[in-house]
Amino acid sequence: MPYISTRGTAPEADFATVILDGLAPDGGLYVPKTVPAFGPERIAGLPDADLGALTRTIVAAFAGDAFGEGRLDEILGACHARFTHPAVTPLVQVAQGRWVMELFHGPTLAFKDLAMQVLAPLLGHFLRARGRDAFIIGATSGDTGGAALSAFADVPEIGALFLYPDGGVSPFQEAQMQGLSDARLRAVPVRGSFDDCQRIVKALLASPEHRERLRLTAVNSVNWGRILAQSAYYALAALRLGRPGRPVHFVVPTGNFGNVYAGDLARRMGFPVGELVVATNENDSLHRVIQTGALMPGRVVRTNTPAIDIQIASNLERALFDAAGAETVRGVIADLAARGQTVLPGALRESLRRGFRSTSISRRGTLASIRETHERTGYLADPHTALALAAADRFDLPPGEVVVLSTAHPVKFAETLREALGSATPHLRGAVPPYQKAARSPAIAPDEGLVLDMIGAMDAT
Repeated sequence: MPYISTRGTAPEADFATVILDGLAPDGGLYVPKTVPAFGPERIAGLPDADLGALTRTIVAAFAGDAFGEGRLDEILGACHARFTHPAVTPLVQVAQGRWVMELFHGPTLAFKDLAMQVLAPLLGHFLRARGRDAFIIGATSGDTGGAALSAFADVPEIGALFLYPDGGVSPFQEAQMQGLSDARLRAVPVRGSFDDCQRIVKALLASPEHRERLRLTAVNSVNWGRILAQSAYYALAALRLGRPGRPVHFVVPTGNFGNVYAGDLARRMGFPVGELVVATNENDSLHRVIQTGALMPGRVVRTNTPAIDIQIASNLERALFDAAGAETVRGVIADLAARGQTVLPGALRESLRRGFRSTSISRRGTLASIRETHERTGYLADPHTALALAAADRFDLPPGEVVVLSTAHPVKFAETLREALGSATPHLRGAVPPYQKAARSPAIAPDEGLVLDMIGAMDAT
């Protein structure tokens, strides 16, 4: 299974290299040269109640000859062992034809666990096979950092440093990351936005000298392994609720475009995935580029849905490549770098609009959705889920079930729930882990040199 870069100037890579390196050497994102097709007969024989088996089936289809007989079952057989719900990703019906798929029953109570608990054993396997170690550098808007620190605690070949915006994550998220940090795996606040954090990460990964000397890799959604793992829950929901001629539609709260792109991958594989709705907040650059073709990232606005407080969506590059190829991607990236904005060619704009619907929900709209959903159905939605529920109300989607992806446990955003519900706020189910009392690391300036010094000090220990 050969992989190529979205920018078209890197050599082809195999599955192991794609997982190990995360980002292509030309700065592009890896994509498979061809997407395996799951025809109707094969789909009919797939399990619709076992996410683990379905995940292994999808990974195997994209891995080529990377694994020997039965080896993938050994590597990923326990990838959902730490999830607390027997269904792993239960579907909760909140209205006629509308469902919430809860993706937050993993060890850090966020949908990122579903990808990290798959990526960590894969990365550990390939590192051990090559007799090497690696260092993860990453940016997080709250959940990726915690999920990665938890998942890679059992992979001694890995060190990691995650940067997150100071004041731009919830108190629970920050306490969780700080509580999971140690000498080998750390999360550090940065005085800036998520995009500032991501800029540093991209600069380090784009430097051949830094990547080789520090053995850097990426495990955020630029890593193809993350996209693969996430495509499995779309496939599972589509198998459970869909049928031929009646696909399942998904509404996805997303800022970096990775989650919704995983849904597009499941659709291209042949699973009955219908419309994909991108739900954003006031940081609506994704919504604007889908609607108008104008990619004009602005300053990040702090909202009550911090996981979406992103203006530059890394995974949009994959969708642009799928629609128009590497030459167009290089032109878009070059124009964006030179002018800080760009306008997509007309054909590319129309292709993006055919693939994705989009809307933007305000902070006030999110609070109203939390309150109205709870009053009408009794369901307690975290702010990102509530934002997606409000987005779903704006669309007259074709016949078929509608699934709203719930990306985080409401306990992670208790302050926003209290603002929305006041004295009606119910007791949040789920125990609060003891690491919430961990000391907080001091914030650092958004400076590449400081981050390099931190990595060097961690690597030395």
